[in-house]
Amino acid sequence: MHLSGRRDGTLFLSSIVRNALVGLAAAGVVSCSSPSPQATAVTAKVSEPVTAGSPKRLRILTEAQYLNTIAYVFGPDIRPVATFPPAQRTDGLIALGTSRGGVTTQQLELYQKAALTVSQMALDPQHRAFLMPCKPASDAAADRACAAAFLKEKGRLLNRRPLTESELNAFVDEAAKSADGLKDFYAGLSIALEAMLVSPNVLFVTETSEADPGAPGRQRLDSYSLATRLSLFLWNAVPDDGLLKAAESGELHTEKGLARQVDRMLASVRLETGMRAFFDDMFGFDDFNALSKDATVYPKFTGQAMADAREETIRTVIDHLVTQKKDYRDLYTTRATFISPALAVIYGLTTPPSWTRYEFPAGSPRAGILTHISFLAVHSHPGRSSATLRGKALRELLLCQPVPRPPANVDFSAVENPKPGMRTARDRVTFHLENPVCAGCHKITDPMGLALENFDGSGRYRETERGSPIDASGSLDGRAFTNVAGLGQALHDHPALTSCLVKRAYSYGTGGPTEPSDRPLLSYLDTRFADDSYRLAGLLRAIALSHSFSQVSAPAADAARAN
Repeated sequence: MHLSGRRDGTLFLSSIVRNALVGLAAAGVVSCSSPSPQATAVTAKVSEPVTAGSPKRLRILTEAQYLNTIAYVFGPDIRPVATFPPAQRTDGLIALGTSRGGVTTQQLELYQKAALTVSQMALDPQHRAFLMPCKPASDAAADRACAAAFLKEKGRLLNRRPLTESELNAFVDEAAKSADGLKDFYAGLSIALEAMLVSPNVLFVTETSEADPGAPGRQRLDSYSLATRLSLFLWNAVPDDGLLKAAESGELHTEKGLARQVDRMLASVRLETGMRAFFDDMFGFDDFNALSKDATVYPKFTGQAMADAREETIRTVIDHLVTQKKDYRDLYTTRATFISPALAVIYGLTTPPSWTRYEFPAGSPRAGILTHISFLAVHSHPGRSSATLRGKALRELLLCQPVPRPPANVDFSAVENPKPGMRTARDRVTFHLENPVCAGCHKITDPMGLALENFDGSGRYRETERGSPIDASGSLDGRAFTNVAGLGQALHDHPALTSCLVKRAYSYGTGGPTEPSDRPLLSYLDTRFADDSYRLAGLLRAIALSHSFSQVSAPAADAARAN
């Protein structure tokens, strides 16, 4: 693994960078998952149930969290090429997979290359003019005081806590030694910053706990771990200066102080970034990264249309839930959306000059985000639609109801090579519904997915398939409907729609899958969500202020559960 960087024509490999990478490797050779502790939360209100609480987590920053952090700490124009390997989807969310993996040699090199880029850009003449809190006595020699001022300030943000004296001294020593060796203050400081950026303390989120003085014998996240959990949940990035100050002062461990910070975070423009990440994850839009369509079948489904389809749905979600603060359920019936020139071609609309707000007229077959190109195209095959894939996605992504995998010996011949009489998808899936081996799963997916058959595999509207009219009727758990608008309304009214969002949001916020012991808390959050007219901000606030979000089990309970 080649980890050295070239600075001013000198090939230089810093010992502190090497040591940081060794530490990162050591931190990553074991699983990042923590035992699932059995804890008991203390109720602050009669209505909040006593639950098992949430365990401490050890996870690695996602690519988006890393890039958001770099942009916040150093400025939005410093964006390294950081294509980190994706985590494995766990319990419906990619974000949960970051606590269930190690770090490979290849990943170490990716992290180091990103760190090298950031450290060089941050200290180039353009950026150091506003990033440096001081000027060195000489550009050609070490200046320990100036280096310490910079590293202390940036280290506090990157590490999500103040650096200890020994940590700061180690980085300052490296900056001074490298500056003297290279005869360049900024090159030396850059090497120390590079080492900091590949430190396990930066790349890994290691939650720590402490005794809860208000509940003898119980544990809570320490203030910095709580600040980080809140920030990753709501902003998908590191805490800002205000949140770190609240952690330093003890404000986060007071009821009013925590509520004040959560409300501030919910009112911040950074909430949009956080919720974009959450819903992109919840809707499984990482599938766009591997999506391909047969260009001969769908010539209008271009690469730009694919990118814009993902953006359309996320824009609609953010506008509906964050900007306008509307009912979550109405996402599945609303006709309001946003259209780009590339999407207008597929939707059959007049092409706008750029992204524009649009509302499909009454009577249009488009109603709700299920009729967006994003959902329809992702959950289809390269050359045709799929009632089964679409129905499976509805069950798993939106209702949190896992669908079993098909048996290994399943016969797909009627779908892949249909008989002449099987002209529509409804004709073809009937084959599976009549097969006892297949019927169990297809009965819970296909009646929903068939309601979307008026849209082909690219999301384009159609009324016939192979010359035969499409029957878009279907049912959802006993509720029948005649078209996709009926499906959207049935989803809107289904109790599992909102309880699934509650479950996903709580898991995303606490960084791991829910446990059976969490059911009372989830039920409580369901009720709070309903009482607040299913508005997202109210749900996020209830989760962040719940005792289960910040309280963890005592070490003895951790060990008992692990055994």
